[in-house]
Amino acid sequence: MAKKSSSKKAKVQKIFVLDTSVILYDSNAIKNFEEHDIAIPIQVLEELDDFKKGNETVNFEAREFIRFVDGISKEKLINDWVPLNGKNTGNFKVVLHAQGSALNPERVFGDSKYDNKILNCAVQLQDDHSDKKVILVTKDICLRLKAKALNITAEDYETGKVKDVRSIDEGKTESRASEELIDELFATGVGDPKKLKQKSINANQNFILKFRKKSVLARFNKEDNLLERIHDQTVYGVKALNAEQSFALHALMDPSIKLVTIQGMAGTGKTLLAIASAIEQRTNYRQIFVSRPVIPLSNRDLGYLPGDVKSKLDPYMQPLWDNMAYIKNQFAPTDKNYKRIETMIETEKIAISPLAYIRGRSLVKIFFIIDEAQNLTPHEVKTIISRAGDDTKIVLTGDIHQIDTPYLDAQSNGLSYLIDRVKDHPIAAHINLQKGERSELANVANQYL
Repeated sequence: MAKKSSSKKAKVQKIFVLDTSVILYDSNAIKNFEEHDIAIPIQVLEELDDFKKGNETVNFEAREFIRFVDGISKEKLINDWVPLNGKNTGNFKVVLHAQGSALNPERVFGDSKYDNKILNCAVQLQDDHSDKKVILVTKDICLRLKAKALNITAEDYETGKVKDVRSIDEGKTESRASEELIDELFATGVGDPKKLKQKSINANQNFILKFRKKSVLARFNKEDNLLERIHDQTVYGVKALNAEQSFALHALMDPSIKLVTIQGMAGTGKTLLAIASAIEQRTNYRQIFVSRPVIPLSNRDLGYLPGDVKSKLDPYMQPLWDNMAYIKNQFAPTDKNYKRIETMIETEKIAISPLAYIRGRSLVKIFFIIDEAQNLTPHEVKTIISRAGDDTKIVLTGDIHQIDTPYLDAQSNGLSYLIDRVKDHPIAAHINLQKGERSELANVANQYL
């Protein structure tokens, strides 16, 4: 009888070929592949050269990676394998040209695109290193499909991706509760969370508690270890129309909660509630910033619009102005609340502008609302929030299922990443708005079309 081997099967060494989309998503990606080798086709460096100028995040990522490669190349040639500096890291190489591969993608797809040359590089490495597993890593879905058609293993870049987005789509818990607990919350405004008999409760978790025909809204205050009743409230003429909106207004108006994320489809009131809450608390903050990423900037669509920069950008900021107009119209034009909003806009107490224009500003005692945050990368979200100074509150709104950028999805966008990472922090709250309140017609479109 043969003796059983006590050693585990040796780990297969891998060569990861990184596409340009991965570098533009995360310039530190090269450090996240453990002891395996990293290959960069020369075409990736050429594409990065086109991105190195500018003030957008992709420009920053391109410059950072170019500097990193430059640091490696100061002492060693990088057209052959060189060790990466760091613990448990593999080797690095820039592949100049792929020749003589058994299966040449250029013959299949043509040689006019860099993507095909990158595929050719992966095939060449596969031929030259039959003892290793070659994997193409790209955030470009079409490139992954083309690679798989050529029998090349292809994967998305997983760092920063949320494994399960179901928790992001929840945001509240419906639970049966004792009549005693519900009466206690109505009478005193607080209750004992142990009476819920739940194994674990996240900070600022929202509850709809029911006992027969009785029900109450509550949230868990982790620092005081109490359930707190959530009351109906109206902020600057805007009233919560459902339980989720009540949760959102409570988080937006609570000064102890410094970071609020609101996820929901169009028409659920995400941006409207955030702006109304900011105006209601105007005396607590030096300024109110309302912003959103301008996706068409990278597609050069703005160049075809007439006028100066402000005129070109106004169409992309119009949804924010629409929400502001709705709040103003809750009051008569002669009402002081109506005039106050106009004064705040004129004096720039409220500033509405593209995210790129605000990113470099000092965020001290600011109420900062970022709309359409699902179109940001995790690195962009981190960069923005890390600039928050004292007494600043940041609100991010968006729909993780409606993404306008080609290399992000429901799992890899910055809003999902943020919600997942801070879901149990006492200064952070997440609310998911599910019910559309724009109009009955809009609800029909969302439900049936």
